[in-house]
Amino acid sequence: MHDVARVAGVSIKTVSRVVNGEPGVRASTRERVDAAIGQLRFLRNDGASQLRSGRADTIGLIVEDLANPFYSVLAAAVERVTRRHGHLLMTGSGEGLSEQEQSLAAAFLSRRAAGLLVVPTESDHAWLTQEATAGTPLVFLDRPAAGIVADTFLTDNEGGVRSGVEHLAAHGHRHIAFLGDDPAFWTAARRLDGFHTATTALGLRCDRVAMGPHDPAGLVSVLRAWTQGDDPITAILTGNNIVTVAALHAMRAADVRLGLVGFDDFELADLLEPSVTVIAQDPASMGEQAAHMLFQRLAGDTTPPRTVIQATRLVVRESGRLR
Repeated sequence: MHDVARVAGVSIKTVSRVVNGEPGVRASTRERVDAAIGQLRFLRNDGASQLRSGRADTIGLIVEDLANPFYSVLAAAVERVTRRHGHLLMTGSGEGLSEQEQSLAAAFLSRRAAGLLVVPTESDHAWLTQEATAGTPLVFLDRPAAGIVADTFLTDNEGGVRSGVEHLAAHGHRHIAFLGDDPAFWTAARRLDGFHTATTALGLRCDRVAMGPHDPAGLVSVLRAWTQGDDPITAILTGNNIVTVAALHAMRAADVRLGLVGFDDFELADLLEPSVTVIAQDPASMGEQAAHMLFQRLAGDTTPPRTVIQATRLVVRESGRLR
């Protein structure tokens, strides 16, 4: 259905209205859609058509990976707000793939989703312009979208990393390494920038950086190399919860003890020995605020799109003191 909308130059909702024989579509528009359907050999899904009858009472949420605790907490918060508004939430994982994200968006919109909340991939999102023009509320979370202006909820990534670096420096660490996620991700790049800015401001060495994706054996080799020589690192800062867990496994395998601050809290971080100091985000608050904004748009709010940047919180435990 997304391809039909693209070829016809209309929104996915307009395609859905034509396919389902709904009134209010101009004859010329209907002809363009019918022509695109013929060109692409689009097949109507009658079962889905029955599900789409009645009022639009669903919301679509696309995250990177629902298995990631950050996104599962965010999704649960969105679902609570959605339920209070009498809507159902459809959720899917884009897996960092633009094609997957577009396919999910098309599927949700074809089922008359009243609005979309999206953790965007790094690709251009101008393909959603038709939907925005047609009045579909769009809210982006965790990362900004390119090619379109819409409500956006972000974390203060640079500020969070700065607090972690300052914490390690306060415990005497002068040579700190950074283990990040894939730099293609907007959040990973912002946290790396924050690391360089913070260490430079404090006069610390910051020449030990490894960005993902990481494999276990490779990470063990990296840590062994970084902890040898005349000026070994004494601490690491990690770019997200998944990298933190990988770093803990690698430190154990390499038999090295390092100070550690991780971006994102994670399950059992407070029960490990030593317990792990983290830069905590608030995915529940982000999900709730984003969902509330979407429903405000549905209720008629036409104020200019806004970007909200949420502060992080340094949860001090024991690992930052290790030397």
